[in-house]
Amino acid sequence: MAPLHPDRSALVSRLRAAGCVYAEDEADLLVAAVDSSDALAALVDRRVGGEPLEYVLGWAEFCGLRVAVVPGVFVPRARTALLVEAAVSVAGPAPAVADLCCGSGATTLALAARLTPRWLVAVDLDPTAVACARRNLAGRDVPVLQGDLYDPLPPAWRGRLDLVVANAPYVPTEAVALMPAEARLHEAPVALDGGADGLAVLRRVAAGAVDWLAPGGHLVVEVSDGQADALCVVLTGLGLAPRVLREPEWDATAVTARRPG
Repeated sequence: MAPLHPDRSALVSRLRAAGCVYAEDEADLLVAAVDSSDALAALVDRRVGGEPLEYVLGWAEFCGLRVAVVPGVFVPRARTALLVEAAVSVAGPAPAVADLCCGSGATTLALAARLTPRWLVAVDLDPTAVACARRNLAGRDVPVLQGDLYDPLPPAWRGRLDLVVANAPYVPTEAVALMPAEARLHEAPVALDGGADGLAVLRRVAAGAVDWLAPGGHLVVEVSDGQADALCVVLTGLGLAPRVLREPEWDATAVTARRPG
């Protein structure tokens, strides 16, 4: 089949007029994704209409991996690479790992590539996210369970997890309306809304970690920079030992918390 020869300048101009900051890069990705002018026009119409680029393409890049995404599922953010780095740094050999609020399974997939876990499981409440994560983790012997945080985990794992990872929603409810339209209009609210102060879900994740972590195990979560201190107070009150990690280049903040051994 002959390669496409679209008017790249016109395509870039149309994307830029629609508010796409990286119009040149997006144009190249859209052209590479199709094999006909009609298909390209359909994708461009979707993007210009405000649909996230990742939904239009059907994938997002995360930690050097191509992760499938579908409409409604939380799109992996580059900043979450810090969460992965933090988790790897505290995991230890052959860890037992649970990834809560897994969304597309991007973090689980990155951890599977970086660790050699004896157990690895992903959990999400949203059935659309669960189906997407199962697609991304197919063939890796990693179960993806549907349910609320720790609820679907095997009871025998209680007190035996070395690592609990969670990219839980942490946007304060009133701030969701201020998010970019691509997120607030297209991603599932359950993946964004963290309650009045943004920490409602993370408090539950932290409380459950006390029961589910093995002695010496770690909880690792993502949070905003302004919420880190408040979360550390919660973690300390639960008897966990927190540490804050920041990566300004990624505008990323992660918190690790160790259960005393």
